[in-house]
Amino acid sequence: MGNLLANRSLFFLSSMEICQTFGSSLTTEDVFTTGVMMGESTRSFLTPVKEFGGWDAEEILRSLGSGLSTGDSLASGVKARGLGGSTEEISEFGEIDSNTGIFKRRTVADRFIPNRKASHFAMFHDAAAPVSRMDVESTPEEDPEGSGNRRIDALYKRHLLGHGRGIRWANADRSDENMNILRFAADEDTENDPSSFLNPLETPELTRDGSSTTASRRTIAKAPYKVLDAPALQDDFYLNLLDWSAQNVIVVGLGPCVYLWSAQTGRVSKLMETPLGDSITSVSWSNKGNYLGVGTNRGETQVWDIVKMKKATTFTGHSARVGSLAWNSSVIATGSRDKTIIFRDVRARDNSIISRGMGHRQEVCGLKWSFDGQQLCSGGNDNKVMVWSLSAANNPIAKFNEHKAAVKALAWSPHQHGLLATGGGTADRTIRFWNTLTNTPVKVVDTGSQVCNLMFGRNVNELVSTHGYSYNEVNIWRYPSMSKTATLTGHTYRVLYLAMSPDGQNIVTGAGDETLRFWNVFPKKEDIAGENAMEAEHRVFPKAADLR
Repeated sequence: MGNLLANRSLFFLSSMEICQTFGSSLTTEDVFTTGVMMGESTRSFLTPVKEFGGWDAEEILRSLGSGLSTGDSLASGVKARGLGGSTEEISEFGEIDSNTGIFKRRTVADRFIPNRKASHFAMFHDAAAPVSRMDVESTPEEDPEGSGNRRIDALYKRHLLGHGRGIRWANADRSDENMNILRFAADEDTENDPSSFLNPLETPELTRDGSSTTASRRTIAKAPYKVLDAPALQDDFYLNLLDWSAQNVIVVGLGPCVYLWSAQTGRVSKLMETPLGDSITSVSWSNKGNYLGVGTNRGETQVWDIVKMKKATTFTGHSARVGSLAWNSSVIATGSRDKTIIFRDVRARDNSIISRGMGHRQEVCGLKWSFDGQQLCSGGNDNKVMVWSLSAANNPIAKFNEHKAAVKALAWSPHQHGLLATGGGTADRTIRFWNTLTNTPVKVVDTGSQVCNLMFGRNVNELVSTHGYSYNEVNIWRYPSMSKTATLTGHTYRVLYLAMSPDGQNIVTGAGDETLRFWNVFPKKEDIAGENAMEAEHRVFPKAADLR
């Protein structure tokens, strides 16, 4: 064990992580390269003297517990003192000041040790919260000789391959009723096959015909890179409770509450809560991400100013729940169970209605504006797809009746003007493509499962679909061939919610299993530009194998 822990190849592990992983199996010979050495076996009371490189010394002592002794020294500036005990110098890491008795760490120029003053590692392991298998420490009787090698292997997988990245997190105040909201969750179902992760050594190759290799050769991680707990996330096909703003903030409706989660800082904020008996049925960000639309079960539509964190206005007009929202600059369209679509301009002081769309015979469960802002697509529980014009929104300009189940999944292509994709429910299971310029069908694909959401990639011509009964999976399709690029699994309930990051690289999915899962599925724009340059070079200088 000591030789393994003294190995310099573990430079990327923090001493806190090693302590939490190996626990009571540490011995007097074990040395942590990040700055902790175990001393004599005598156990006594310890007093922290100085902060440990940004970690509170008390947190370290709490993790190591009675395993510390009077001879232990913490190499980043904390000396563990006992009654009448001595301190052993760790010459490999620095020296002890003869005047203060405090160990001073020697600066090493070729290593970067991050400052974790803002972190709260003591919150990661709470008795009330479930822990992953790596967090459970075995007793000496359960820890046979050689298990240290397996633990080291597990740590390598965790840090190099990303296994077990889900870390449970909660607010500092353990009495806070919202401490379980949007915290990191240990994903027990994460696939442990290293081949499912991105290979940093893999380089793209050009296809023989010179077509784009980003889509054909790209490797997509089969496991989510982050999992958040989302308690009370409803398993209701007709609701839209998740969105990702241009400001990199995720909004999610959980029961009667709306929560904001910053993807940049990880900060969680509770925006609002409906009165008793009401609940959140839809959320949607404005185009710039400075306003948020919230639909409720009572038929209200609230608009919130996120900069001021205050409600700007409340719209009425629907007689049933508002299950779908869609923004087009200052115009917001709301779809309801009362079968109508209301168009409003939020700048109007009198909250007047621009127009009211009448066409669906059952609940409107999906709305999506085209990228040019001229057309709105709606899907309903009556199995109908309708297209509305912004200039004349009282009646639809096109109707598509081919689906055999409710249509919630809608997506406009950013790569081809007028291309619309729609997905049907359990009795339909198909993805259909339409040309809204000519109002004609283009293609149909049977997915074999309920289609809950659709979204085109911004950087590549690919389509994301999420599914319910019976596969509960996420699929990435290459358009127009509609061949599968990847299938992502992990949710145990229907994947009812989908949103995409502002840079177009990541997606977040939500399900009735009360989790949000983050996936990296699309390449960067810079990578696409590099691929295009390689393709151009390939056309000018073909490979020898291509010469005939």
